[in-house]
Amino acid sequence: MDLRVSAYAVITDAAGRMLLPHWSEGTHHGWTMPGGGIDPGEHPADAAVREVYEETGYHVELDGLLGVDSIVFPAAERVHAADRPGQALRIVYRARITGGELRVEEDGSTDGVAWHTQEEIDALDRVALVDTSRRWAGLIP
Repeated sequence: MDLRVSAYAVITDAAGRMLLPHWSEGTHHGWTMPGGGIDPGEHPADAAVREVYEETGYHVELDGLLGVDSIVFPAAERVHAADRPGQALRIVYRARITGGELRVEEDGSTDGVAWHTQEEIDALDRVALVDTSRRWAGLIP
C-alpha cells in the first residue's frame, strides 16, 4: 500500500464563508480543502502554510490542529494508475489569513479558488474531506 501524508487548512472569513480551491486531476475533480502533500522532511504545519499560499495566494497563520483523517483508496480508484491501494493521511488545521491576495494556482492541480457560504458548499461537488473538516471546525453538525 502506498501512503501519502498531506496537510490542509480550514479558513473562514468574518461572514462565515469558507475558502475552497477546486481540484482537477485527470478524470477526478471537485472542491476541496486548501492544502496538499508534505514534502520529505517538511513539518506538516509548514506544509499547510505553503500549500495554502500556492493554491490561494493567501499567507496564513495556523490557529490549531482540528484533526487527522485517513482514507484508503482501492488501486482502481486512485488518481494515477497503480497496482496497489493507496492510503491518504490528512492533517487538518484551522488557519487565519495574514496577508496576500486571492489568486488561482499556476501549473498545479488546482484550477479555481473561491469563498463559499455553508449553504453553497452543500450544493457543491466536493471531496469528503470538506465535510469532515467542516464538522471538526464546528461549521456543521
